[in-house]
Amino acid sequence: MALLACVVPFASMAVYAAENPLLAAFHQFRISNFTALNAYYRFSVNGDTDTLNEIVAAINDANSQIKQVDAVSDDILKADQIAGLNTEFDKYKDLMRQNINDVRKNGYPDLRLVSDMANQAQALSSTSAELYDIVRTNNNVKTDERVEAARAAAVLMAQMMSKYSARSTSSVSQTFQGADTEQPLDEQAHAFDEQMSKVTRGNPSGELRAALSNVASKWAFIRGSYINYNDNNVSFVIDRYSKEILKQLAEAIALMTDSGAPQQATAQASGN
Repeated sequence: MALLACVVPFASMAVYAAENPLLAAFHQFRISNFTALNAYYRFSVNGDTDTLNEIVAAINDANSQIKQVDAVSDDILKADQIAGLNTEFDKYKDLMRQNINDVRKNGYPDLRLVSDMANQAQALSSTSAELYDIVRTNNNVKTDERVEAARAAAVLMAQMMSKYSARSTSSVSQTFQGADTEQPLDEQAHAFDEQMSKVTRGNPSGELRAALSNVASKWAFIRGSYINYNDNNVSFVIDRYSKEILKQLAEAIALMTDSGAPQQATAQASGN
C-alpha cells in the first residue's frame, strides 16, 4: 500500500510544531464524543458495565476538554460561540443519558432516541469543527500541515469507528446508518488515506516513524472492512484496531509538536 510505502527511514527531523492548547482541546473533544457514541452502540447490545464505564470516561474527558476550551479561548472566540457549543454538548449528554437509561431499564434501546443522539453527535462535531477552523485560521495561531492532517485523520477514524459499530449492532443497524450529512464509510476511508499521505510526508524517524508504521499496519488490516462495509466482518476486531490507530495517531501528534519533542529527540540521538 502507498501508506506503507511512505513510512520508511529518513534523516532526523529538527523542527517541531508548537502545540496550541485550544486546538488540542477542540480536537480531543471531538474524539471523545465519538468514542462515547461508539461505546454506546456496543453497550446497547451487551449492557456490560465495562462498556458503560467507557462511555462515562469518554464523556468525562469531553467535559474536561470543553472546560479547557473555555479557559484558553482568550479573544479568539466569542462568549456566545462557547455558550452555543456548551448547549450542543448538553443536548448530546442528555440524549446519551436517556439512551443509557433505556437500555438499563428495558434491555434494549429506543431507536428514535438513538437516531436523535447520532444526529446530535454529528451536529456537535460540526459545531466544534467550525470553531476549530476559526481558531486555526486566526492570524495569531500557527499550525503545521502534518499535525492538522493527523488530527483530521483521527477524527475520520473516530467517526468511522462509531458508524461501523452502529452498522454492526443488530438492534440499531436497520434504523441508523449515520447522520444524513455524513460521508459514507468507503468515502471516509479514502479520505483517511489522503490525510495519512500528508502525515507521512517529510522526514519521519525514531518514535514518530514507529508510531506511523503502527498506524499503517493496523489500517492495512481493517481498511477493506471500512471500504466494503456491507461484508460480514468481525466487529470487535475492527473496534480494537480502530482504537489502536487513534492511540498511535495521538502519539504521533505529540511527537510532531513540542509536547513530544524531548522523547523524539532522545530516540533520534540514540540512532532509532
